[in-house]
Amino acid sequence: MYKTPDGQDVFVLDCHTHFWDGSPANQRNVHGKQFIDCFYAYHTALSPKDQLWEKSKFEKYSVDDIYRDLFVDGPDDMAIIQSTYLRDFYKEGFSSIERSSQMAQINPGRFIVNGAFDPRDGEKALEYIHYMKETFDIKGVKMYTAEWNGDSKGWKLTDPSAYKCFELCEKLGIRNVHVHKGPTILPLSKDAFAVGDVDEAATDFQGLNWIIEHCGLPRLDDFCWIATQETNVYGGLAVALPFIHSRPRYFAEVISELLFWLGPDKILFGSDYAIWTPQWLVDRLWNFEIPEDIATERGVQLTDEIKRKILGLNAARLYDIDVAAKMRELAQSPVRIAAE
Repeated sequence: MYKTPDGQDVFVLDCHTHFWDGSPANQRNVHGKQFIDCFYAYHTALSPKDQLWEKSKFEKYSVDDIYRDLFVDGPDDMAIIQSTYLRDFYKEGFSSIERSSQMAQINPGRFIVNGAFDPRDGEKALEYIHYMKETFDIKGVKMYTAEWNGDSKGWKLTDPSAYKCFELCEKLGIRNVHVHKGPTILPLSKDAFAVGDVDEAATDFQGLNWIIEHCGLPRLDDFCWIATQETNVYGGLAVALPFIHSRPRYFAEVISELLFWLGPDKILFGSDYAIWTPQWLVDRLWNFEIPEDIATERGVQLTDEIKRKILGLNAARLYDIDVAAKMRELAQSPVRIAAE
């Protein structure tokens, strides 16, 4: 639970976290090393100096590490673990649903674990969606359109094979589709993360919520023009939010554009743990004020009410979480002291 400087309690649902293994032992080839090295470069470039991790911990952190960073030292009440397999790069997958679910079982009530699939796998992808629903009762999935798969270096949300998968997701009640549409990561292709395919997919699948992680950066304008007309498209702040420290005016421009085009009900907080830890991000966001000239030009403001929506209430609505009931439940189940 996040407590504001004036003593208010704020429900925090961290929508974009990972429990990854990018260690040398799990790297399949040089591309696995390039990928985690690129993540670490984002970590060192955009984090406050007192929040930097040693490389070995960053590559593979423990169950106690994630619990402590999110819920003991951090302000999260709940966190969504996103699966990203990258099996061409990592022997056991980078952030697999199986490993994350085992971790979540140790910490009941705290985590929502989302799945992932690759539509290029054809019938096997459909079978895997059934497996994830039946085994883990997933409520959402993470799409990584620049992931490599053999000779293929990416795919589009509008591919016929992808549409078959989304049709099945809709049928099974897997309603939340988180899509990485943001900065590239070495050795992936930047163009494979372009946002243009979001428009058509969101129109064709009105029963799905499309959470566009990283709000399309560096393609913010394109994303905003799409999201303003598609009622089921949302913007995730992961990657955008750390600029609140290193380039606060740039962050003010980003959040103002999102508020202008999408409004306060379609923006979701995500720390992108473990690239960044949530405590300093939530602190900075709660205390952030949009500069007067930017706020005046856009005609927007970032009130406490809007911050509450961004930090947890908007995502709780998408995942059918009764916030008052969850807060009572967590109050009766305090954080594990053993994780400290």
